[in-house]
Amino acid sequence: MNSIVAVVGRPNVGKSTLFNRMIKRREAIVDSVSGVTRDRHYGKSDWNGREFTLIDTGGYIVGSDDVFEKEIDKQVELAIDEADVIVFVVDVISGITPMDEDVAKLLRRVNKPVVLCVNKVDSNKNRTDALEFYNLGLGEYHSISATSGGGTGELLDAIVEKLPEREIEVDEDLPKFAIVGRPNAGKSSFINALLGEERYIVTDIAGTTRDSIDTRYTRFGFDFKLVDTAGIRRKAKVKEDLEFYSVMRSVRAIENADVCMIVLDASRGFEGQDQSIFWLAEKNRKGVVILVNKWDLIEKDTSTMKEFEAKIRSEISPFVDVPIVFISVLNKQRIYKAIETAVEVYKNRSKKIKTRSLNDIMLPIIADNPPPALKGKYVKIKFITQLPTPQPQFAFFCNLPQYVKEPYKRFLENKMRQEFDFKGVPISIYMRKK
Repeated sequence: MNSIVAVVGRPNVGKSTLFNRMIKRREAIVDSVSGVTRDRHYGKSDWNGREFTLIDTGGYIVGSDDVFEKEIDKQVELAIDEADVIVFVVDVISGITPMDEDVAKLLRRVNKPVVLCVNKVDSNKNRTDALEFYNLGLGEYHSISATSGGGTGELLDAIVEKLPEREIEVDEDLPKFAIVGRPNAGKSSFINALLGEERYIVTDIAGTTRDSIDTRYTRFGFDFKLVDTAGIRRKAKVKEDLEFYSVMRSVRAIENADVCMIVLDASRGFEGQDQSIFWLAEKNRKGVVILVNKWDLIEKDTSTMKEFEAKIRSEISPFVDVPIVFISVLNKQRIYKAIETAVEVYKNRSKKIKTRSLNDIMLPIIADNPPPALKGKYVKIKFITQLPTPQPQFAFFCNLPQYVKEPYKRFLENKMRQEFDFKGVPISIYMRKK
């Protein structure tokens, strides 16, 4: 299981700068595609051979200053619930503020490891000023400068030291299917319908499900693990923030799954929350199946399904080769079709294509549609092979890899999908020097 490290603190203390430094990327990771900030607050970091997931809770605040305090409390609550280690960032230039004291009060009560991080320490005077942070009652602190990177190595050492021991999983070779989606889309009911037992309290209030564990599913000739994200602990404090909560829950499930079954509510459509979860699965190169639940409640004519599907595909472009299954958990309509589809996607994701057939099929296609010449130079692709990775990745060996641009890679990907069926699976294409 990947551990989750949450970065908390009030606005403008440099959380995002620290976050970007820890995931080794400079840009504030914002993507303008269809208004989804795809992974602004989520990244992976590894240090001394330990990989962990980093979540920057700070980006979830919207509103004016008077809203901040309530929001910060809420985010710290979420981090306390979901993270394995909490990094609390403060700023030496402002010193201890009342908001910092509030956060510290919350953190002193938890029995989870907290790493106190004093940012903007870039001179000896600042180093002395940082001593006042002992007054927060959180013990030792780490002085850093997120902008220059000073002290971040020691900070990462401290974080890794506090990560929980890795668990050895049994049934490691069983496929894992994660049931993900926004609160109240019908995830629990879907699992209940599959297992044929009421394992979960299901009501119309979002977030009524309690914590739950992975379940082995062995019916009708299937054998896999259901990784369930329905378990959202009910807390008055996070009622309004269930959205963010469900994404945080989904992060862990997605990272540990082979295929993600995204359950969405037909009456609400494919919303921002569903999109965030979709891009999270795509970014982690997981198989994806989209399940449109509560289809029985939609007034339909002959083209309703087609239109609904087209709208989803326009939102998930360019990765449109994803199965969409319309289900009604209440009427047990097409729920086994959903499972069959997930199994197919799992097989596609673990598919290995022989080098010979790859070259026999793809090289003639490339010869008919070569990459466009750049600055009078022609790219010649000579050889293709699949890389030995858990998900489909291919190396195309050529003379000038740097001249092959995204549109041509997309052309190759589409051809591979046509020829070899990778429905529901992100594939990666790398150009290598031969």
